[in-house]
Amino acid sequence: MNPLLSRWSPSITNMIRMDHTHVLTTFHQYQVDTSPRVKKGLADTVCVALEIHAQLEEEIFYPAMRAVADTEFVQKSVPEHDQMRRLITQLRNLEPSESSYDETFFELMNNVMHHVADEETLLLPTAERVLAERLGELGAEMTKRRLQLTAPRSGEIAGSLARSMGPRSLMLGAGALLACSYLVGRPRGSRAAAAQRASSAVAR
Repeated sequence: MNPLLSRWSPSITNMIRMDHTHVLTTFHQYQVDTSPRVKKGLADTVCVALEIHAQLEEEIFYPAMRAVADTEFVQKSVPEHDQMRRLITQLRNLEPSESSYDETFFELMNNVMHHVADEETLLLPTAERVLAERLGELGAEMTKRRLQLTAPRSGEIAGSLARSMGPRSLMLGAGALLACSYLVGRPRGSRAAAAQRASSAVAR
């Protein structure tokens, strides 16, 4: 492992916390009366994130913990991941217009929230104590592996993200992208004026 990469990488425990935040933030956008298209986009985003997160923990984090502190929580974490995977499979076999889709998604997220609560209050503080010298190294390893797992699913991830946005959000995102490309292509002296006009337009 590159020592410089290890030094500047987020710690593995902070990366796990960031994953938790991403999943829970996406979950809180899900509403029962949301359109089926948006529901599916949000649920798919959560499911892919959970699958990648679980694999990263099982390949990198849990083995490191077992080597120094094989706690009861570490032992039950993989079975909890397996239950999560079963619910994800069940969810993917349903249509978002079905009432059981909401029920299954909420059951999945209820399991996830219990798992996250245990991990953040018990396991991560323990890891920061017993793996203190390796947190950056493990974070760098997790970053590298995340890229390997995410790359083959980039199209799936992008599609889910697009479906999870309403029409207004998509228009705003496209507008922001167009504005950025316009500013990049203009001479430096005119960029400030263009940026000011774009800011005024957004304010209106």
